[in-house]
Amino acid sequence: MSKNVLIISSSPRKSSNSHALAEAFAQGARDAGHSVEIVSLRGKSIGFCQGCMACQKTRRCVQRDDADLIAQKALHADVVCFATPIYYYAVSGQLKTMLDRCNPLYPADYAFRDVYLLASSADESPSAMDGAVKDIEGWVECFPKARLAGVVRGVGLTAEGDIHERPGVLEESLALGRQC
Repeated sequence: MSKNVLIISSSPRKSSNSHALAEAFAQGARDAGHSVEIVSLRGKSIGFCQGCMACQKTRRCVQRDDADLIAQKALHADVVCFATPIYYYAVSGQLKTMLDRCNPLYPADYAFRDVYLLASSADESPSAMDGAVKDIEGWVECFPKARLAGVVRGVGLTAEGDIHERPGVLEESLALGRQC
């Protein structure tokens, strides 16, 4: 059965390692016959959540910017995948802001069931991703019909393009995309 897959890539770098993971996941999902859209947060207009909670009644954010449109895409996606660089052992600020702006989805009849995390970090230790995994687990916890279905941890990736020297990590992301 074909699924609607939304990948939200949050790196501010144009040719980032986490975006390469997103592209590999997307290819795997396409190989499996799914419809895939990658949305990069780079260059998007995304304001901070203002905590007004109006979205809990209207199911839309009062701010009409790119985050509102992306959240509406997530609402209808069967699979949501987040790709992020790891800064200070957590998801990027861009992704955290986007996660907060998904608050309108909380009371909605969201379609997604499987959520994935693709992360890259300069730190060599896989435990460098633990904070980011906790960030996404906390977000998923707010959506009882969803689960964190998989994580790819790309470690030791400092410069743009370093991921291409670690093809095993790209293969892992490709394989995860195929099974989504």
